[in-house]
Amino acid sequence: MFSDLRSTPMESEKSRIVRISAYGVILREREILLCRLSPALKRYGGMWTLPGGGLDFGEHPEAGMVREVREETGLTVHSANLIGVHSFTRDFARESFQGIQLIYDAAVVDGTLTHEVNGTTDMCKWHSVEEITNLERVELVDVALSMSSNEFSNY
Repeated sequence: MFSDLRSTPMESEKSRIVRISAYGVILREREILLCRLSPALKRYGGMWTLPGGGLDFGEHPEAGMVREVREETGLTVHSANLIGVHSFTRDFARESFQGIQLIYDAAVVDGTLTHEVNGTTDMCKWHSVEEITNLERVELVDVALSMSSNEFSNY
């Protein structure tokens, strides 16, 4: 006569997703390298972000940052050190999301700047301190620069 409500998920239950990613703060004189998110991305398309992205299962975060930077920019980088960790949550209609972003100082060691094709970014470009304030950018850029000990931390 009574159904067991515990065996059926309630409509209000959401999936919970955790995404761990690693990014590089890459400087050249008074410029920082940023990547533009592809317009195909609904929520953030066209905004600028740090080069980097999601880790593969079992991948060391620093190695993931180096791989992602190479995929998005064509550049090979060396990580100097971990600057910090940014964690945030977002609540959407069907899921709750937590992002954990590991942010590294990185330096270019080789390669030619190229744009990613058919990826989450569609352009990469060096930006001056003055240009950053006028860019439409994701929160990660501001968070990383506030953690960093360089001329960009006070932009």
